[in-house]
Amino acid sequence: MTVVITVRGPISASELGITYPHEHLLTTPPVTVTDPDLTLDSEDAAVRELGLFYAAGGRALVEMSPRDYGRAPAGLRRLAERSGVHIIATTGWHKDRFCRPWVAERSINDLADEMIRDIEEGIDGTGVRAGVIKAASSLNTITPAEEKVFRAAARAQRATGVPISTHTEAGTMGLEQVALLRSEGVDPGRLMIGHVDRNMDPTYQRALLQTGVTISYDQLSKEKYHPDRLRVEFLLHLVQDGWGKQFVLSGDFARKSYWPSYGGWGGPGLTYILWRFVPWLREQGLDPTVIDDILVATPARLFQIAR
Repeated sequence: MTVVITVRGPISASELGITYPHEHLLTTPPVTVTDPDLTLDSEDAAVRELGLFYAAGGRALVEMSPRDYGRAPAGLRRLAERSGVHIIATTGWHKDRFCRPWVAERSINDLADEMIRDIEEGIDGTGVRAGVIKAASSLNTITPAEEKVFRAAARAQRATGVPISTHTEAGTMGLEQVALLRSEGVDPGRLMIGHVDRNMDPTYQRALLQTGVTISYDQLSKEKYHPDRLRVEFLLHLVQDGWGKQFVLSGDFARKSYWPSYGGWGGPGLTYILWRFVPWLREQGLDPTVIDDILVATPARLFQIAR
């Protein structure tokens, strides 16, 4: 039997449905983050946004805020209960800027043990279990603190089976992340490399796909990095070359200004992908079965574990 660990408990992977694998719903970043736009602190706004997501066809999303970036497990459970959306919480740590005070003096095995507890017993006494492990690197480097987290994440992954989802700064260091995790015995099929659409180098993206990992285009709508027309073009070409089962889509909408439900109405919101980006893919001729793989089948494969 395979299950997906959500904040309300395990569910069958077949129940997951259309899934965004990298989002943020409730986040209180550390005091070193001075931009108030990055604080997502309204459960009511989150429920409104999740309602729009559900109306667009979305059924599940992965909340990727780890401990050092203001994780709120009990709040996520309340959001799932109020909205009917399946939510997967994360364990692990963010990049060096955030994780170093938390991990610098701890051993790799100690960090791995904490991740395993979050997955198997629950986070901080809430009973809310994590269903994914986060590890992150900085721009063009993996620092010593980050390497410690990656090795701990690998050991927790091997002990529990849950996947690892990574943060790459501006899409860099993905290949190095894969090599590091593989050196610890992680199956690339259990890895999702994040923010790959921040680095629109076709040679780099093909090299990642050739390792067997899933790559995440999760900056959709963010034209300040790259235009979505380029994401569509790359995706179509890579699917034509046979990589359609190794893609997922998300928005990483981690700012109030991205959410209509916070009252700005100028942001893309959680409906953007399903109501605008996916229709664009259809219009360009992407096979509906590939779209289903990207939105449903691949996330279900990634986040399911044997139980």
